Amino acid sequence: MQEFDYVIVGAGAAGCVLAHRLSEDASVSVALLEAGGSDRHPFVDMPKGLAKLMADPQRTWMYRAEPEAGNAFQNEEFWARGRLMGGSSSINGMMYVRGQPADFDEIAAQSSDDWSWSHIGAAYKALEAHELGGAETRGGSGPLKLSLADRRNALSEAMIEAGVAMGLKRKLDVNAPEGDPTIGYASRTIWEGRRQSAARAFIDPIRHRKNLTIITDALADKVNFNGRRASSVSVRMGANQRVDIKARRDIILAGGAMASPGILQRSGIGSGELLQRLGIPRVFENAQVGEHLIEHRGLMVQWKLRVPMSDNAEFAGLRLLGNVARYYLMRSGPMSSAAYEIGAWFKSQPSVPRPDVQFLVAPFSFDYATNRTTLEKIPGMGIVGYPLRPTSRGSVHINSGDPHALPTLHPNYAATPEDRALMIETLRLARLYAATEPLQKLIEVETFPGPQCRSDEAVLEAYAKYASCGYHAVGTCRMGKDEHAVVDPALRVRGVEGLRVVDTSIFPQMPSGNTNGPTMAIAWRAADVIKRG
Repeated sequence: MQEFDYVIVGAGAAGCVLAHRLSEDASVSVALLEAGGSDRHPFVDMPKGLAKLMADPQRTWMYRAEPEAGNAFQNEEFWARGRLMGGSSSINGMMYVRGQPADFDEIAAQSSDDWSWSHIGAAYKALEAHELGGAETRGGSGPLKLSLADRRNALSEAMIEAGVAMGLKRKLDVNAPEGDPTIGYASRTIWEGRRQSAARAFIDPIRHRKNLTIITDALADKVNFNGRRASSVSVRMGANQRVDIKARRDIILAGGAMASPGILQRSGIGSGELLQRLGIPRVFENAQVGEHLIEHRGLMVQWKLRVPMSDNAEFAGLRLLGNVARYYLMRSGPMSSAAYEIGAWFKSQPSVPRPDVQFLVAPFSFDYATNRTTLEKIPGMGIVGYPLRPTSRGSVHINSGDPHALPTLHPNYAATPEDRALMIETLRLARLYAATEPLQKLIEVETFPGPQCRSDEAVLEAYAKYASCGYHAVGTCRMGKDEHAVVDPALRVRGVEGLRVVDTSIFPQMPSGNTNGPTMAIAWRAADVIKRG
């Protein structure tokens, strides 16, 4: 049995940061386990390779959402998660959004001061190496290299200026933490044309550390206990081999909001009824494991442009071949872009205290006749718009003791009147934005969901039928100071010893935006908490 001081389960955004920080102490040994394999693949490096990666079962977990009213009872909604070094940071859209300071202060109020903006802001500054350089609220020399969107033209400038005309503040760094309505070119986990995954940023520079052991193709089955103390992790290696990896100090689950609750449940921590039904011996009963799931529901709103300024033609035929060649020769051009390159944060009403709607603005549009697998042949632009902090709560639970079996996922989208009202307002804001100069003069007509989609009922139907998850799920191992929380404010799993969770599953509420950045910041701070004992 291999033995280490710390065993980290999952080499995604959180796991890579934890391995980087905990192995700084040469006197401790750290094992980093990853269910998938290497991240060495040309589509990982190339930012626009993300579409290929997210459809690759070798490198992606595909969690199927159960049919429900919020997704129009469709069977074909899948939530993709990375199955390789770097986890989802190796397949995501590379948007780097910090969230708002109030998010973390509210999380701290539910847990402890360890998670307040004063600490999380400092964590961001420590981990970032932004192309704008260091500043009071931004890091300039950390491990994670960040760049601003650099493909700019008259269309992108019109997109930004329309937001300014609506009262948004144009910012060079949209992550500057004022918490006011903002628009600007996005910060991205891209550097010199290459994706900066958590594995590239936090693991590649430290692979030489003798106290760090990286084990890939290691699927975590369950945590084993000696009484109430977590002692080892049972891992499936390949088709038949099973290995137990022992931890002297802590086992840290960093599998994400979809995987970490399943490991706990297979280990005997979860709903008593679920454990009994599956024949899993109970270690500690907590019905909250796998509950409290929160996810964004984003609708793509699209318009046909009057002028051929969009990127639609860049990703088909000879132009696509030329752009791929340009990328490999120069690391530039359309293939070096993130999923979306402009971000906007709106208040749905003047009375709300801070932005509650996010737009990701794109110089392209999807052909919905092909289920968003190709771009339209006409020049088009689009916006993914969604309420930032949903109040609806879903769940994810195992239905088998087999670690290869994916869990049952209930998103429970739009279950509250507040979420439904904000979805309707989000589409109204998108249309108002498109009708604002200088953008309006470039637009010919709305093509999706289309002018016929006007009533509240029609808007909600469009969200159900055509929207998608944000790939930002949080909350399934909720952190809190209350006795029902899955983990306590020091990230220790309640009811046992020597076991912690550090990933998106611990967020008791949704950070305002994409979750890759907040996950890394939380993990950076978590290392300080763990080192403290």
